[in-house]
Amino acid sequence: MTIHFPFQNTYSALPANFFARVAPTPVAAPRLIKLNRPLAVQLGLDPDLLSTADGAEILAGKRLPDGADPIAMAYAGHQFGHFVPQLGDGRAILLGEVIDKDGVRRDIQLKGSGPTPFSRRGDGRAALGPVLREYIVSEAMFALGIPTTRSLAAVVTGEPVMRETVLPGAVLTRVAASHIRVGTFQFFAARGDTDGVRALADHVIARHYPELKDAAQPYHALLAGVVGRQAALVARWLLVGFIHGVMNTDNSSIAGETIDYGPCAFLDAYNPAQVFSSIDEMGRYAYANQPRIALWNLTRLAECLLPLFDSEQEKAIEQAQVILGEFPEKFTAAYQAGLRAKVGLFTARDGDEALIQDLLDAMAKNAADFTLTFRHLGDAASGDAADVRAQFTDPAAFDEWAGRWRARLALESETPAERKAAMGAVNPAFIPRNHRIEAVIQAAVNSDDYAPFEELLTVLTKPFEDRPQFAAYADPPLPEQMVTQTFCGT
Repeated sequence: MTIHFPFQNTYSALPANFFARVAPTPVAAPRLIKLNRPLAVQLGLDPDLLSTADGAEILAGKRLPDGADPIAMAYAGHQFGHFVPQLGDGRAILLGEVIDKDGVRRDIQLKGSGPTPFSRRGDGRAALGPVLREYIVSEAMFALGIPTTRSLAAVVTGEPVMRETVLPGAVLTRVAASHIRVGTFQFFAARGDTDGVRALADHVIARHYPELKDAAQPYHALLAGVVGRQAALVARWLLVGFIHGVMNTDNSSIAGETIDYGPCAFLDAYNPAQVFSSIDEMGRYAYANQPRIALWNLTRLAECLLPLFDSEQEKAIEQAQVILGEFPEKFTAAYQAGLRAKVGLFTARDGDEALIQDLLDAMAKNAADFTLTFRHLGDAASGDAADVRAQFTDPAAFDEWAGRWRARLALESETPAERKAAMGAVNPAFIPRNHRIEAVIQAAVNSDDYAPFEELLTVLTKPFEDRPQFAAYADPPLPEQMVTQTFCGT
């Protein structure tokens, strides 16, 4: 059976040092466990054909679809602040690019598809648990309206992988605007390859920032564009309590999407210093550190682009510093606008930032659940504060703040019903709680049971809707359900 992918590949037409040509390694007995049918249709693919045994073989890398030009992309990166000059796709292979129904070019990549020249003695495979985690969280982020890579399919390979123990192997089919990272630019800059940096920058402008092509200073404009997208993205992360967990420069997308869901997690109780990643021992990528780290990563991108800015390095540095200097204002504007919406404010007034910070401080002091506090705040806006008060170990802390909040609300003309509806549209009821993800993984790995996985996805596809039949999914974990560490593990 022929399964057609309408590939129109551009990255594989770049110079040979941008990638390695390598085919996926066939697996023993691929079995499809999940196909994202709406996304398949969006990509111009036939979900019925992809659901067949032949489709599973393609999605597992056992055979290639027509028109595929498989490559592993080269990149470098700062990992926890330490520069590694060559990383690259060690367990992922880009099959090609398609133009989706909206005219947007998308990469289709297999993650866990076998070793590549960049594997550094790794097996190039992925375990089932991390594949399910990335599928769940990436699709939850999409439903929350946050720019993200997507998950097209998850397949078990019929082969074990050895980590700390023997685990089922799996492959994730990932879809992205592209897989170009800050680390991709670093790969060429570290080698003094200015022509490579320029070719990559031209490719990125054409693909992601076409409006900049005729700018007077296109490379300056490119840096500004990436700064703007990253500022907005990280603000969105903080507004839903998301912690990426491993914000290395090789996990920082030039397209402004969330990419590489390794030890990612969502806050339960609000704690700005929260870290879940087992490898982030110093808290470099803690929840509240994410804006600072985003700017650090963008500074590394700016360093790569300096030769394209000006032949005099001092002038180039000055120009880059001006552009990087826009990040704090762009982030703060996006973050504060989002916070005002979360607490039901339709306008901006002096004092709003301090008022909202007082709420966050009270939440941190009282171990208030981040998601439920904001969700139930919508009820409090219309008079019913019982559920939001219950989030605080000392409800009086909320009462004190709420008096000032209601006085501020009284300065606006919206009705309580209008305010509650607006707050309900930005404050989710359901997030991929860490303990729920862990339960899904355990059922799949230990019992080959994917019913919990399917149900969790069903809940997370409509995060802003109150659905009584799924009310338990909104609950924070019981003490014995707490997940305190997450792992890369792929």
